[in-house]
Amino acid sequence: MAKWGEGDPRWIVEERADATNVNNWHWCQWRGKHLTTERDVTSWSSDKLKELLLGVCVESKEGSCEIAEVSKLEGEASINNRKGKLIYFYEWDVKAKWTGTSTTGIVYKGNLEIPNLSDENDMDDIDISVSLCKDEPDTPLLTLMKKEGVNKIRTVLGGYVEYLKTEFTQGMILPTANGMNKQPPTPQSKGNTQNLQPGTVSSTPSPSTGVKIPTCKFNLKETFLTSPEELYRVFLNEEMVQAFTHGPATVNGDKGGKFRLLDGNVCGEFKELVPDEKIVMKWRFKTWPSEHYASITVHLVERGGETELKLECTGVPVSEEDRTKGGWQRYYFEAIKQTFGYGARLY
Repeated sequence: MAKWGEGDPRWIVEERADATNVNNWHWCQWRGKHLTTERDVTSWSSDKLKELLLGVCVESKEGSCEIAEVSKLEGEASINNRKGKLIYFYEWDVKAKWTGTSTTGIVYKGNLEIPNLSDENDMDDIDISVSLCKDEPDTPLLTLMKKEGVNKIRTVLGGYVEYLKTEFTQGMILPTANGMNKQPPTPQSKGNTQNLQPGTVSSTPSPSTGVKIPTCKFNLKETFLTSPEELYRVFLNEEMVQAFTHGPATVNGDKGGKFRLLDGNVCGEFKELVPDEKIVMKWRFKTWPSEHYASITVHLVERGGETELKLECTGVPVSEEDRTKGGWQRYYFEAIKQTFGYGARLY
């Protein structure tokens, strides 16, 4: 892995045969034969950090905890290319609110602070403070959030750094003056990826860049108080999708049909359809590397008046595992139950 601040060929600005200013870089100054360039990524970083943090959710036998709101996000981020050396700069002060729900249904509220998220600190050295709100009674959920929650937060912060290094490479592999193309190396993150502990990890190449993305697979299971026929329709009928996502959605419920929902943040294509039994789709978040899709298989099985849904997911970027799981639980399973009254016990 390259040391922090060393040159990365994906980012080196060259003399170009097509005179393209890749990704709207700001040309700062000329130094001999080297150009110094800078790109402001503050707005993108702010949106990405909020998105990743709001996907944090941890569970134990005592209950579950999740980040409910990012109340403060102040700072800046930029990327500089100086004499062939890539320098990432980011510095953030983050405050958030978290909630915990016990197995008995009691809801607790707390605060979260990250005062020193910056390129000068390793992920393990970043301070993450977790506390309960004033007058909240003590609860084991605080310990859960301080341990498992903090680990998940470090993971998603590491994911932010990884995205910072890969998100803007799209379109940069273009012809150079000598007609050669540079093949980017496998991206590395400064984050502590050992804490991810996914069930299975592999590497999937990103079609647009050739970069191998570490991926994982996982399974989810949920029970709905409805028939397989009705639940099958929920995923394929455009009006029903619009109902449980509470917004515009485009759904072509045929084999090969495409879908787009949640303000364009989720899109994909139906690859295989077995009526009332199975749905296979390629599926992605908008923020994933360009053209990278996970494979989702949904099995529907009748269980005495209820329907057991088994979801198999492969090809998810490792840093996105928790957010993807949480997204399916919140924006699909829970939303479908609440909208259509299919509520049932949780697994």
